[in-house]
Amino acid sequence: MSFASEVKKELTALVVHKEHARAELSALIRMNGSRSLQENQFILNVQTENPSIARRIFSLLKETYYVHTEVLVRKKMNLKKNNIYVVRLKQDASQVLADLAILDGMTFTTNVAGNIKGNAQKMKSYLRGAFLAGGSVNNPEISRYHLEIYSTYEDHNQDICEMMNYYGVNASILARKNGYISYLKNSEKIADFLTLIGATNARFKFEDVLIMRDFRNSVNRLQNAELANLNKTVDAAYRQIENIKLIERVQGLKSLSPKLMELAQMRLKHPDISLKELGEVLPSGLISKSGINHRMRKLNELAEKIRHEGRVSNDKKENLIN
Repeated sequence: MSFASEVKKELTALVVHKEHARAELSALIRMNGSRSLQENQFILNVQTENPSIARRIFSLLKETYYVHTEVLVRKKMNLKKNNIYVVRLKQDASQVLADLAILDGMTFTTNVAGNIKGNAQKMKSYLRGAFLAGGSVNNPEISRYHLEIYSTYEDHNQDICEMMNYYGVNASILARKNGYISYLKNSEKIADFLTLIGATNARFKFEDVLIMRDFRNSVNRLQNAELANLNKTVDAAYRQIENIKLIERVQGLKSLSPKLMELAQMRLKHPDISLKELGEVLPSGLISKSGINHRMRKLNELAEKIRHEGRVSNDKKENLIN
């Protein structure tokens, strides 16, 4: 089961007040419902591929309006194996649609009713219904953070976005080929929205994943930093050893002062340790990292001086030959 399916399953198990049930039904039916004429009377069909959502719509209609409702199961004609569940209301369909502010006379309305948009609790219920009808959320374990609610109508999508942002989740709007979406990309805002619509357990799971991902990222950053520092130490040690070997070849280590000779010999003996560690193993006693740096800098400068003198000498020889 996908993470989005887990969220929706949790939402369909919530017990809500009758007025909040109306707000949730309003979203579910406006987004997934259709009206048709059969035997000279209007019937309402609400379609979904999720059996839990179908049961939710069926229960909310019966408990809120005490009307006879039935559920039909159809097979898709294409290669997908998912069933289509149709919740059908044959009687009083127009009255129910009018009460939910979906039907105004003979015209479907696409805006959210004013009595919902002005009520903080009803807006939560409407957003829950909207997510059940057209929402999705990525699994945070395997993909980027993304939650969206799809709507066919632009003005309805605008209402959804405004209601989401009433709670400070910073939703944005994007036009799609066949409709519009209100979406969230921020992980903390997605977690807040899940709590907002009642998916508390899903939020806990979402946050657990966030914590583990942050932990793994922190470990990776630390490992990368340690590896980078190790590479720097190895590179620096390699250059120091090359410089010391050059001094040894040209003038011998005994030509150095006792302190520099001691350091040069210990660097050749311990090529893999850091300067700090090098200062801890000197026979003459513990030396601070700054002290070791100072001595090593003198050895490096001496090696550069030898190289420079060698280049100058070679240039003179070439000039004499020419």
